[in-house]
Amino acid sequence: MEVKINKEIRDYTESMFFGLSLRQFVFSVLACLIAVGVYFGLRPLLGLEITSWLCILAAFPFAVIGFLKYNGMTAERFLLAWFRSTFLIPKVLTFGNTNVYYRLLQEPKQKQKTPFHRRGSRKKGVKRKHDQNAK
Repeated sequence: MEVKINKEIRDYTESMFFGLSLRQFVFSVLACLIAVGVYFGLRPLLGLEITSWLCILAAFPFAVIGFLKYNGMTAERFLLAWFRSTFLIPKVLTFGNTNVYYRLLQEPKQKQKTPFHRRGSRKKGVKRKHDQNAK
C-alpha cells in the first residue's frame, strides 16, 4: 500500500469540486457567469462570432486569477507586491555612508549668524541677487 504525501506540506491543496480547490472552483464559476452575461447581452447587437470572442476575453482574467500562483503567491498578493515594487518603493536606492564615531569626535562648528531683516527694512545700498537679475 502506498500513500501519496507532498514533499512540501505547504503545497497541499484540498480538492473540493471536480478536482479543483475552492478558490479555483469559485473563480471558474465566476468566469462562466461573466461569459454567459456577455453572450446574452451582446449577441443581439454584435452577432455570434464577435460575441464569442468577447466572451473569451471577458472570462479569461477571472479564470487566470483563480489558477495563477507565482512564487507561492496568489494573484492578489502578486499584484499587491508588483504595485508596491513599481510605484511605492523607489527604484534608485542610494547609499550614503555615515561614520557616527567620526562625527562625535569632530569639534562642533560655530554657526554663523545670518542677519535677519524684516520685510521692507533692507539696508540701503545692499542689492540682493534677485534684484540684480531683474535688471
